[in-house]
Parts: sequence; C-alpha cells; structure tokens
Amino acid sequence: MDMSVRCVCRSLQKCLIRRRATQLCQKWSAVTISNRDKIPMLVASRNLTTENEIQGFNNFSQRSHSCGEFRHTHIGQEVKICGWVQYKRLMFLVVRDWSGLVQVLLPESMLAVLKELPFESVVEVTGTVQARRDGEVNEEMDTGQIEIHAVNIRVLNLCQEKLPININVKGEETNEMRRMQYRYLDLRNEQLQLNLRLRSAMVMRMREFLHGQGFVDVDTPTLFRRTPGGAREFLVPTSNPGKFYTLPQSPQQFKQLLMVGGMDRYYQIARCYRDEGSKPDRQPEFTQVDLELSFTTQEDVRNLIEQLIQYFWPAIKGQITIPFPSMTYHEAMIQYGSDKPDTRYDMRLQTVDDLMLDCGIQKIEENMKRAGAHCVALVVPQGSMFSRKEIEGLHKDEKFIFVKVGPAGEFKANTNNLKTGSVTALSTKLQVKEGDLIIVVCGEGYTPYEVCGKIRTSAAAKLEDKGVAFIPRNKFNFLWVVDFPLFLPAETGDGLEPAHHPFTAPHPEDEKFLKTDPLKVRSQHYDLVLNGAEVGGGSIRIHDSDMQRYILETILKEDVRQLQHLIDALSFGCPPHGGIALGLERMVAVICGTKSIRDVIAFPKTVEGRDPVSGAPTEISGVDLAHYHIKVDPSLGEKSNEEQ
Repeated sequence: MDMSVRCVCRSLQKCLIRRRATQLCQKWSAVTISNRDKIPMLVASRNLTTENEIQGFNNFSQRSHSCGEFRHTHIGQEVKICGWVQYKRLMFLVVRDWSGLVQVLLPESMLAVLKELPFESVVEVTGTVQARRDGEVNEEMDTGQIEIHAVNIRVLNLCQEKLPININVKGEETNEMRRMQYRYLDLRNEQLQLNLRLRSAMVMRMREFLHGQGFVDVDTPTLFRRTPGGAREFLVPTSNPGKFYTLPQSPQQFKQLLMVGGMDRYYQIARCYRDEGSKPDRQPEFTQVDLELSFTTQEDVRNLIEQLIQYFWPAIKGQITIPFPSMTYHEAMIQYGSDKPDTRYDMRLQTVDDLMLDCGIQKIEENMKRAGAHCVALVVPQGSMFSRKEIEGLHKDEKFIFVKVGPAGEFKANTNNLKTGSVTALSTKLQVKEGDLIIVVCGEGYTPYEVCGKIRTSAAAKLEDKGVAFIPRNKFNFLWVVDFPLFLPAETGDGLEPAHHPFTAPHPEDEKFLKTDPLKVRSQHYDLVLNGAEVGGGSIRIHDSDMQRYILETILKEDVRQLQHLIDALSFGCPPHGGIALGLERMVAVICGTKSIRDVIAFPKTVEGRDPVSGAPTEISGVDLAHYHIKVDPSLGEKSNEEQ
C-alpha cells in the first residue's frame, strides 16, 4: 500500500476511535441508576444495550460477566463470575465485586462447600442465569430479578481470619485510624469504590475535553530545587554532600517555562507536595488538574474552566449552569466574612457602624473611634434553639456581644449596658424575626467580618445538627472570587508577602501603586469556590522580567538568585500567559458529599502525615544515612515524641 494512503487510513482510524470514545462518554454522562443514587457504572447501565459493550469490561479475565450487571435480559445465559462472598444462607450465596451483588443458588451437592466457606473468601461460580420465582424478587438489589443457578463453584482463596474492620455493614462504624491501617480492606466498601470510580471517570472526561481544546499533556519534574515563598517543601537528599532536591509544591514555574517554550497550551494531572499538617481538606501529597495557556485573559481562563466542569460533571448530580457568578474579594469578605463563602444559604453579614457609635458599651464606642473600625452584625435564624453555652462556643477565641429575641418579641442582651434604642435599631435594620439570634462583632479592618464569617459557618452546622434542614442537599453553588490583593502584611515580622504567589500579575489599573503603595495593588488572581470550599485557584502571570525581578527583590525581599532561571526565561520573549489549578480531591469530595478528602484518595495520610498501611515515614539505616551524608541527632527524636 502506498505510504500516503496508509497515513490517511491511520488518521481515519484514529478519528473513528475518538468518535467512539466520545459516544461512550456521552452515554456515560446520560446514565441514570434506579433504586439508589449511585455513580453510573457502564456495566450496570440499561443505556448500554449491546452485549459487546458490556462484556468489554471483562475482557482479559476469566469471568464472563461482572456481578452487578445482570438483568432479566440475561436469563438463560451460561455465565462465569468471580468475587467475594458477602452473604450465605441455606442454599444461597451472595457474591460481590466492584459492580454490585448477585445471588447464587447452589445445588445440594455443593452445600458442603458453602458450609465451610468463610465470608470475604474469593470464589469463581459457573452457572445459568434464571428468573427468581414469584415472591422472591428483591427490589433492593439491581440484580434482584434474577439469580445464578450454579453448576460449579471453585474457591480461589479462603479468607483465613476474621476481618479487622467491618465492610459494607451499616451502623457498625470502625475507628477511622483502624480503617486507614487496613485501607486495602476498606477499599472493598461500596462507597469508597463509588468515590474512586467517580474520580476516575471525571479525570477521563477532563483529559478528553482538554485534548479537544488543543492542550498538550506534559510531565514536569518531581525532583526540583528549593524556591522562596509558599508552603514548606519536602527535602530529598542526594549522594552529593550538602545538595538536596525538593518535591514541588506545584508545577508553577515549569508550566510558565513551557509557555516561554511556545508550548501554547499545557495541562497535567499533577502530583504536588507540601510539608504541612494534614486537615480534612488537605494532605501532604495531593493532585491538581494543572493547566496554562498563552495569549489569554482571566475571563478566557474562567470561561474555559466553566466549560470543562460542565463537560465532566456527573449527570446523577444534576445539571450545572454557566457562567458561574462572581464577586470581588472585598464583596465576599463584607458579605460572608470569607474569601470562600458557602452561598447555598443566605445569612449574610451586615455592617452596623452607625447603630453602635452610641450603644452604651464603652469598649465598642472607644473602638469605633479608631480608623478602620467596624461593627458587623449576623442574624442566626432560629438562634433561640441554642443554649447560652452553645452561643458562646460558636467562636471561643473572640469577644462578641449577642442579642436574642425573646418569646414576646422583646430583646434581651448579655450585657446591661446595651441601650434599648440600639437594640430596637438593630431589630429594625436587620429585620429579625422572633427566635432569631443577633451577634455583633467589633474590630478593625476585615477582622470582625472574618470572626462573623466563622460564626456563620459554625451556626449553620449547629442548626443542621439540631435537625433544621438549613443547608440545601445536592445543591452545588460555584462562585468566582476575583480582585484579591496582590500583597498582604507578612504574618511574621515586617514586610510583605504575596497573597497568592510571587508570579501573579498586578491588576493593570493598579500597576502605578507598585512603587508607592503596594498594599493598594489588586492582583489578577481568581479562585473557584464550590459550596464553601476552594476547589481551584489561578492567575494571569507576570511575563515581564523587569517587573518580576522588582517584585521579588524590592517588594518581597527575596533572594532573586534562587529564581534566576525564571527571570532569564522571561527575558527571552515570553508571551502573556495565565492558568489555573483545580484541586482534584477537594472537588471530588464536595461532589461525593464526604467530609474529608481522605474519602476520595485510595491510600491517604493521617493528620500527622503518616501512612498507616506501611508505617511511613520510617527510620533508615546508618549505612543509608552515611550514603546521603546525613547525621541524625537522637535527642531531636526524643523531643518530638515528648511533644506528641
């Protein structure tokens, strides 16, 4: 065959493959599952009707079908399944794999095997699919219309000991640390299976969309160098005395260098590392959907991300509409007291400076005479449900006054100094209802707003705990927060620090303040918030080498030599560029409705950053330490143990 004809045939074949993949993905996003709100599994979907499509999930294995795919259309077929023993009774056996459950009916000749078969043993069953008899259909099971009449059962592996944790047993919760220790068993849990498979499906759709928009998947180095600013980095020793790598906090510098190199559009499902404590929404190693593009604006990036999210969004979670709403950092702070507000419920903050200037409380009146002071009020609906102790516990570290609506509509305060006129004025302006709770916080700058914002979040959670359906379920509110400050006062010592990172470009209108009043400069930084969680952050970058040097050297007082490679790259004709990183685990956790990102990670770390399965981090031998020219002071380990 002529070479040119062969190339055309190959191109056509690739197009057909991509078209087929797109068709399958479209079917995936349209799937609905009956009985339970599950992630749409292709093998369990009635939308996929051809047998070849279903059996494709069992190619390259010894089974013919997955346990959860059987329906009445399979009746009469000879099948082979493999899975774990979930339940047994009399002549019946329930076998489970990742796709679901199926009931197996054993003949009398096999009952001896059933009797000696421990739960969670791995079996292979060959038999015929039959309809269940009248009255025996189980509507709670997706496979409840059929059962497999076994002709052969083979034990592939006996579960020799009782499992140390409960699997798929509702109401019997095992200690989370123990579950993490035996994570390989906990992964058999249906919810974890669903979470991880949803994550996988979302990533596949992300890749497909970005590839279709001309983005190139590029791996960037994991072994990097120490750079100034940001979170603490993990050090990696080398055999070269005194020389260390670091693990990157993100591919930030590399993706900017790719733009210098003319790559134009880059993306990566990137592993990132930060040597800081774990929290429910944070791990020492995590995954970002990282992307960058040249000749763009922040509006372009935001539009791109909105279309990306709409493309990979699971259909079972409802539809999302674009464009997402946006608000400035200042608006978010004064309305919600947070730069990542949960907008599913209202309960907005209100500034009540004018009502508290002559309120009768001396500390507030004196504070309001200071420049930048504010009094901020928050109305908590049905706050009369809270005890005084619960109210004071809403924010333990801050001083605030509260006013409570009495049964007859009269206000009562926790201080005798608050004037009646101020109470009445608050009631009128805030439009309080009987049973509402008013909390007023006084302070300078954004501080009283931040305090009220934390109280807002705590109060909403307490209302939920008390059975008040306050926060809408299965509602997903996206929000862009823009116009952040470019710099903030340093948390330790004098000087300034970047609000985002030192490569963020200033707002064009504020560049004139860089040399006179840097704290006035807004940034071209944008955060994506989902239900009160920051799930993405990005910015337009500095592409001018002189501006980058000035910000690092003069404003941030950083050692420019550590970033000389980036300064040099920007000086060689760098295009304007910008990008964003989405926190994959955070987004999946919100979508799945879990309280911790650990529930969407196969093998997560503890709060201390430890891996309970393997025990990492561990000590290494003296020989290995010598190879890396490292000497450990034993007394430091003793002090650390004492502190813990």
